[in-house]
Amino acid sequence: MSDVELLKKVSELPENLKEELDSYIDFLLQKHAEADLSKKPLKFGMMKDTFIMVSDDFDEPLDDFKEYM
Repeated sequence: MSDVELLKKVSELPENLKEELDSYIDFLLQKHAEADLSKKPLKFGMMKDTFIMVSDDFDEPLDDFKEYM
């Protein structure tokens, strides 16, 4: 939806709904600002020791496929 279309719809609203819309816009802006603040900044090494190590023979062919090789 373009800004022009949105402004046209808003201009056609009665005054009480415009006030309600204004309050809702303020709510959305505040919610968006709080969501941005809650994100932690990424730091180098923050995922250290969070991954499961795979076994040493992970890249070896499976026994089930020996007859095809």
